[in-house]
Amino acid sequence: MIDIHCHILPGVDDGAKHMEDSVQMAKSAVSQGINTIIATPHHLNGSYDNYKEDILVAVDQLNDRLQEEAIPLTILPGQETRINGDMLDDLQNGQLLPLNDTSGYLFVEFPSNHVPRYTKQLMFDLQLQGIKPIIVHPERNKELIENPDILYDLVSNGTLTQVTAASISGKFGKKIKKFSLQLIEANLTHFIASDAHNITSRGFAMQEAHGVIKDKFGASLVYWFMENAQYLVNGDHVVGDVPEKIKKKKIMGIF
Repeated sequence: MIDIHCHILPGVDDGAKHMEDSVQMAKSAVSQGINTIIATPHHLNGSYDNYKEDILVAVDQLNDRLQEEAIPLTILPGQETRINGDMLDDLQNGQLLPLNDTSGYLFVEFPSNHVPRYTKQLMFDLQLQGIKPIIVHPERNKELIENPDILYDLVSNGTLTQVTAASISGKFGKKIKKFSLQLIEANLTHFIASDAHNITSRGFAMQEAHGVIKDKFGASLVYWFMENAQYLVNGDHVVGDVPEKIKKKKIMGIF
């Protein structure tokens, strides 16, 4: 299994603090059936800056340590960039890091409470540059919960999304779990990933999430999400059904 979103690099953000923490996270990931992780440290979120070249070095160092420990896990480079108006320039200047470096897929993080007004145009402009933007954890964005048509419009125009496993398993509460399942049902998300930060409060939860998806939607959808992660790593096109709108009355019911 591939986990495309994880804060496993040591000492770079609010994830693993030290190399030993990274090793413990790696062991936990393997116990969940994960054999590949894309390390996606926060970038330009107001607290942490992690540029491409620094991430590549940190990934190499962690892979070396995992080999020494004989842990069967491969770390690939990535980045979780907070949306900003300079993303196109930063991309052209080599400061942004697509997932697995050459895949063409790029994580975009929204603020927790709103969606910037320029988002739709930026997603379009990124696609014109050959980039496939992926909005991370949309299920935890207050404005998207209140107005899911915003996400529907973005997905309908080629933007992809990734929901967090812990949201599906209920670790962020019933409201976010319900909205996460609505996003899955409406074909408004394409990836499930851990967004793990540690092995305690923000662990991997991938098996739990897959269990919820299997019970509600069937095992085939679990495999579909897993296959999309592989397509992403390979730089291939991911697959997805036609997105649907979430009815407003359903959203109102979660508050």
